[in-house]
Amino acid sequence: MSAASGSGGGETGGRELGTVGIKQVAEHAGVSPGTVSNVLNRPERVAAATRARVERSIRELGFVRNGSASTLRAGHSSTIGLMVLDLANPFFTDVARGVEDVASERGYAVLLSSSAESGEREQRNLRVLAEQRVRGVLVTPVGDDGQNADLLRDRGVPVVLLDHPTPRANQCSVAVDDMAGGELAVGHLLDRGARSIAFVTGPSALRQCTDRRKGALRALRAAGLGRNAMTELTVPAMNARNGQEAAHRLLEAKTLPDAVFCANDLLALGVLRVLLRAGVKVPADVAVIGYDDIEFSAAAAVPLSSVRQPTYQLGRIATELLLEECDDTETHAHQQVMFQPELVVRDSTERSPR
Repeated sequence: MSAASGSGGGETGGRELGTVGIKQVAEHAGVSPGTVSNVLNRPERVAAATRARVERSIRELGFVRNGSASTLRAGHSSTIGLMVLDLANPFFTDVARGVEDVASERGYAVLLSSSAESGEREQRNLRVLAEQRVRGVLVTPVGDDGQNADLLRDRGVPVVLLDHPTPRANQCSVAVDDMAGGELAVGHLLDRGARSIAFVTGPSALRQCTDRRKGALRALRAAGLGRNAMTELTVPAMNARNGQEAAHRLLEAKTLPDAVFCANDLLALGVLRVLLRAGVKVPADVAVIGYDDIEFSAAAAVPLSSVRQPTYQLGRIATELLLEECDDTETHAHQQVMFQPELVVRDSTERSPR
């Protein structure tokens, strides 16, 4: 890509590509370097006609400002960090869309990373974000307390917990009531006649898993059933491959449960695939329900029932809160936003009306 129009075998006007600086822009526009600096940093101080001439020179020369130098002067960058649990999970892809849309509207870029559900990796990546002097950070923490993010808070970097509530009044969080979601899922399975349920879930360190389990147990109690009505299969990571492995464990048992509740849709899609390939009829033999309602759920071989979360809105609201705090740390009012989940019933638990 050329830095400016012209010819010369990789050069423009005698200059190597990538060497255009403020001095060259000033010469091209017929102004002082200080005027160019004002256009870049304090445009309101420059007359409209002069500003237009400098901006035209910037475009024609292909000038790109030195972000590192700007960061050093300001003490922070025009970048925010986003750390999620699993980049392969479409749930977080939808969340990231909401984050990026708001960030773009406000002139920010987003540095996206994943903890891969590892507390050690989370701590390392958060340290890198701090070194990059990001303006603020959105993080879905691995642990229940979110203490790794305190590394940033202690340095004065605003942090919003995303898809995770906080008990702290002095911190913003945006989450979904996962206990209510777990109760919705299992309550639905019980309503359709299930009396034995398998719960396929991820590591107990993940708050989402523990809260969805609590909601499931709450539904059992409301139906007058004990904990023994639900068996639990814990897998090391919440992906389709582990869902398949969990389904193989179910098939190895003497009897299948009436229904399977999976802590997310990727697990459920893995379970569904193995059951169908083994000749198990879903939902006639075993009903299956997931959580998140990712796009693939409706397109599964047997459309998957799920608990829907407002993923895009999670990202948008969390980013709005973060940037509000970045812009006005002293008077910002911290909020703990809690969305309610929604049950989406499809063929995997209930036949569609004919």
